[in-house]
Amino acid sequence: MHSPFSRFREDDLEAQVAHLSKELSALKKALSRRGSDAYDDARDTAADFYSDLRDRFSDALPMMRKHGRAAGEAARDHPATTAVVGLVVVGLLVAMLARRSGE
Repeated sequence: MHSPFSRFREDDLEAQVAHLSKELSALKKALSRRGSDAYDDARDTAADFYSDLRDRFSDALPMMRKHGRAAGEAARDHPATTAVVGLVVVGLLVAMLARRSGE
């Protein structure tokens, strides 16, 4: 036979488990809201950043295209120099990778 004291402890334990379950559910909801809010904030920040970049580069884009065409013409006019510069860049990349793998 169960004593009244043991039954009281079981009821108390069940009440505590039910209370903890409710708290856990509330915490899950709060975390979900925070995650959603953080996602919305990040999305808004990225949209603002993209808009700012677009505004800044829209004015500079024609000049960048002009310089790009000039660089392309210089590369076509001086193929040997272009090849040497390309080899130097490749050599620098290889040296950087070799140094990094040695660390």
